[in-house]
Amino acid sequence: MTRADGPIDLEPLAALVRAKFAGAPLVAEPLPSGASTRRYFRVRLPTGSAVGMYVPNGDASEEVVHAHGPTNVWPFLEVRGLLASRGVDVPALYAEDTGRGWILLEDLGSSTLASYVVAHPELRESLYVRAVSDLARAQKAMSDLPDECVVKSRVYDEDLLRWELDHFREWVLDASGIVLTASDRALWDGIAKRLARRIASCPREFVHRDFQSRNLMVRGDGRLAWLDFQDALLGPRVYDLASLLGDSHQLFDAAFVDARVDDFARQRYIAIEQRGEIRREFDIVTVHRKLKGAGRFAFLDRVKQNPAFLGFVVPSLAKARASLARLRDDSDMCALDAFLARVLQALASAPPTV
Repeated sequence: MTRADGPIDLEPLAALVRAKFAGAPLVAEPLPSGASTRRYFRVRLPTGSAVGMYVPNGDASEEVVHAHGPTNVWPFLEVRGLLASRGVDVPALYAEDTGRGWILLEDLGSSTLASYVVAHPELRESLYVRAVSDLARAQKAMSDLPDECVVKSRVYDEDLLRWELDHFREWVLDASGIVLTASDRALWDGIAKRLARRIASCPREFVHRDFQSRNLMVRGDGRLAWLDFQDALLGPRVYDLASLLGDSHQLFDAAFVDARVDDFARQRYIAIEQRGEIRREFDIVTVHRKLKGAGRFAFLDRVKQNPAFLGFVVPSLAKARASLARLRDDSDMCALDAFLARVLQALASAPPTV
């Protein structure tokens, strides 16, 4: 097997399979990898299947660089163990050879929440009710993390939130050739600074960081298993809720979103008189999340030569504006809405690659 930037040695995976499954030979096929540099292989076994996950050595964004603790445990493995110990459904770990970039995991199949609700639209509401309930339960279960935990060592603070907004400015505005006047830049900088500060001051909880329909797998009994949790940290309590309901791969009407936000508030025992505050937090975080996403999608196209997500840039900005429309009593949000309207107009007349 090879990647565009070099070969992948499958022998470590073959060794894991032989050791775990009584000498079984390696029969593997590549699986889609999305935006990540990680690679996945479905391993066929005499009595079922497993998934091999490969992390390229030397990738500064991956687990090999961010290994944590005295034994240099990959964040994926540390967070997986932590979630499993707190009752969250995650794939079982069969074997590992992290020194050579491999782990062997339970195969959860191919039914993501995204694909499942397309095939079974009548189950969409019940599955999203379950996803919200699972999230609320996980937050409660993860409320007393040990000090040495990798999740507790990382925080969605003002600097990180601001960096993500600047990522949007760099890759959606500047790289697209959108001309910003000095007053435009001053407006953006002021709003970005205040928005990052506001979100950083929100109550913090465990945050998966990419809690959306392609990272939730539907098991045969309807339970939802979590994937792609290696970047978990502490951050705004509604961040994962905003990720789930502002998902680029899904479209929900306002009533559906309102009901799920209310489900979350009820599950977290948030008083009725505070529900408006939760909805407001949700909209503010959604604005940030969609701007961050638009920046990431443009970055993947321009820097990683991966245009697969480019079509989500404009819809992400439209979703940000939908939340901004519910924040019209806020001068910063009104100004940002008008700014994004001009950005969308400029993007509409930009070259097709933007």
